[in-house]
Amino acid sequence: MERDAKSAAVVTSDNATVPQRLHAAVKALDERHLRRVGYALPGTRIGVSSWPPAGRFASKQRLTASWNYWWQAHLIDVLVNAAKLQNDKQSAKNALRLIRGVRVRNSGKWTNSYYDDMAWLSMAIERADRHLPALVKSDHKGALATLTSTLYKPWAPDLGGGIPWRTTDYFFNVPANGPAAIFLARRGKTDRAKDMVDWIYQTMLLPSGLIADGFWRETGDDGQVNKRYINTVYTYCQGVVFGALLEVYRATGDASYVKKIDDLLTAVTDNLTTDGVIHGGGGGDGGLFDGILARNLALIATDLPDAAPGTGSAASGPDLPSAADLRKRAGDIVLKSADACWATRTEVDGLPLFSADWTQKATVPSKSAPAAQFVAGAVHSSATPERDMSVQVSAATLLAAAQAVTDRSPEHNG
Repeated sequence: MERDAKSAAVVTSDNATVPQRLHAAVKALDERHLRRVGYALPGTRIGVSSWPPAGRFASKQRLTASWNYWWQAHLIDVLVNAAKLQNDKQSAKNALRLIRGVRVRNSGKWTNSYYDDMAWLSMAIERADRHLPALVKSDHKGALATLTSTLYKPWAPDLGGGIPWRTTDYFFNVPANGPAAIFLARRGKTDRAKDMVDWIYQTMLLPSGLIADGFWRETGDDGQVNKRYINTVYTYCQGVVFGALLEVYRATGDASYVKKIDDLLTAVTDNLTTDGVIHGGGGGDGGLFDGILARNLALIATDLPDAAPGTGSAASGPDLPSAADLRKRAGDIVLKSADACWATRTEVDGLPLFSADWTQKATVPSKSAPAAQFVAGAVHSSATPERDMSVQVSAATLLAAAQAVTDRSPEHNG
């Protein structure tokens, strides 16, 4: 039965079901953040970065507010999930309007200067095409071809990479290579996806078992080339590695990738959760980090096969837990985090507002306080992180992951 988001009741009570939680989260995004491009262009949508929005209605400040390309990709994913998991036809239409809006807002192009941005958008468009086939427009084929080529070409082993973070420098990091590996694997570029995962493990694995951020390739005054490592641990780096490991295992049947999933799952549980709840990432760009981890943990829970498709290679052995055990461990983190996220929400005008830290009560933001700002390639948090669309998208991503785990709804067919 199709769900019309305009007519379906929004339930925000403590005993709301898993599907009701996701529906309420998507409704809140629709009401607070989704607008036409320029507030006027029909057939388009764009995600407004702040709620309450900056400036007065139709003011220059509001019309030119930062739109944050990669945040839009994750908003598309949320809408695709609502369509996929709840047959929400309004979200399906909005997902395609948002894809169109991103292209319009991006001056008619699919690409920009950041490979990580393009990787996130690539995955979102590919998922929309796969899960919403009745609504997909033919121009997405061109988008996917362009983005596949753009993400495949900059592979630079002679420079120590990996693909770089952006086109203008030599910072090689996991947030670019992880999502690119997932996307390229789904596009049939298995060898490159495998190379990317292997590069991450050769370069970014920390003694804790977690994955570091990346390194800068720098040339000193003496002409000597050095690598300056950024060993900061972010939840989303772990998330994209889970997704990439899963895709490469499904494509190759190499059980060593299952061992890596097991090890990373142990490290994440021990270091990045408390009582099974994923640690908070704050606002700005960090607002998306925890939802990305949850999304990819859900992929392990729903899509890790007992044997890789077409290989007959079992995902178990003397040194490996069973695939069922890995699925359960990953799913438990998602479900516990989703319960905590719902428990710490607050309610504004009958819709939920989610916390930037799923163990702390959400704070209602003030319009007068500073909003998120784009600084040196990254978005810094609003004074109250809950104001940022990233935080609310992350919560909706988590709640979609929880429904996928609860329903045992896989990303892939077969």
